[in-house]
Amino acid sequence: MQKKKFHFSNSSVDYYFGGSISQLKGIVDKTNTILITDENVFSAQQTKFKGWKTIVIKAGEEFKNQSTIDSVVQQLIGMEADRKTTLVGIGGGVVTDITGYVASIYMRGISFGFIPSSLLAMVDASIGGKNGIDIGVYKNMVGVIRQPSFLLFDPSLLQTLPENEWRNGFAEIIKHASIKDAAMFKQLEEHEVSFYQRKKKELNALVQRNALLKTRVVQQDEFEKGDRKLLNFGHTLGHALENQYELSHGEAISIGMGFASTLSKKINGFKNVDRVVELLKKYGLPTSMEFDKEKVINVLKMDKKKTKHSINFILLEKIGKAYIQSISIEQLYQNL
Repeated sequence: MQKKKFHFSNSSVDYYFGGSISQLKGIVDKTNTILITDENVFSAQQTKFKGWKTIVIKAGEEFKNQSTIDSVVQQLIGMEADRKTTLVGIGGGVVTDITGYVASIYMRGISFGFIPSSLLAMVDASIGGKNGIDIGVYKNMVGVIRQPSFLLFDPSLLQTLPENEWRNGFAEIIKHASIKDAAMFKQLEEHEVSFYQRKKKELNALVQRNALLKTRVVQQDEFEKGDRKLLNFGHTLGHALENQYELSHGEAISIGMGFASTLSKKINGFKNVDRVVELLKKYGLPTSMEFDKEKVINVLKMDKKKTKHSINFILLEKIGKAYIQSISIEQLYQNL
């Protein structure tokens, strides 16, 4: 297991790469720790939870809501969790979001850490301190930015990952490559999902490369005043589609990246729309769909990136280089 420490504005986070859940007892005090996971992860990894106090929530984005938060808080009270308790979220992005959010508000803030179990959570959702819940169709409308005390990466958890969750994770990996890493984009073009499923060493290297890429962006702009906004490439339209049309996160942002690439061509002459679209398709992801423009625009009007009548949209200048462009809601509507 390789340990790296990263410093943020008000805290530091220990990253444990190539680790195992069995090593968790060396990181936290077991008697003061409560694990939070979902039904799917608990069912697939049940033996790894033996001897730990555990809260199991329902699986799925539709349960990333206030009702689940209330239930978890009630269970923590029942388990007599106090300010010395550490919460550890073991799961995908929904579990890490809920764990981080509950830990940030329970008794005005207790310690927490993550063991991401999905590819998407390992390369994106567990990193950066964003924790929150959805309100109806509005993604991540309520939440906080607060860093976990540690991240433990256990590659063995990916062995039980369903095929669609591999695609979900690669959507975020392709996003990172598109905005910040042209060399990784080329590497992805040379392979496909099955290659990384077979080659554990190459997969672990890819996970670490993406985790470090996002971490560096967050360190420079923890509270999303500047460059961290680039990580929203594909997410503006993607989030507006995700809950309305019951898409997976990867599917939604992939469609968003397809649209953003085409818009980049219209606005600045971006020359590689085909490369972005073909790469997404190669990893089993959709790049377009039919949708109700009015409904999507109504959700976009409540997007956190909106200011008055325009929205901060992420466009590509070239592969590996993105920028923030203010676009009017009207202009966006005309291009949908």
